[in-house]
Amino acid sequence: MAAQEYIATGRRKEAVARIRMSPGTGKIEVNGKAFEEYFPTANLQSAVLAPLQIAKSINAFDVVVNAHGGGPNGQAGAVRLAIARALIISDANLRASLKEEGFLTRDPRMKERKKAGQPGARKRFQFSKR
Repeated sequence: MAAQEYIATGRRKEAVARIRMSPGTGKIEVNGKAFEEYFPTANLQSAVLAPLQIAKSINAFDVVVNAHGGGPNGQAGAVRLAIARALIISDANLRASLKEEGFLTRDPRMKERKKAGQPGARKRFQFSKR
């Protein structure tokens, strides 16, 4: 186990990301894969790295991520929140800059539940007059 480890959890939609962040060289591993392999698009990669860029610590920490549930976007959002929370644990002075960028806010939007007597959350069965 590393000398100093910061453990945090992030959630978005149905996705949950648990991370262990320790001082290192900037290596990020998600579910046993390289970060670039797990999040192949530039959009997802920049979303995950955003809190580290704000904190100016891109190559200062090694991050091991365990992500499950949801899709790629939800998981990237969950990882971003977890990294932001871990950065605050490591250095409380980063709170203001991370909060200003909105990285500490848990996105509350969730899938709406299916209602009884309907095929979906909002959709109704076809109406037939006769």
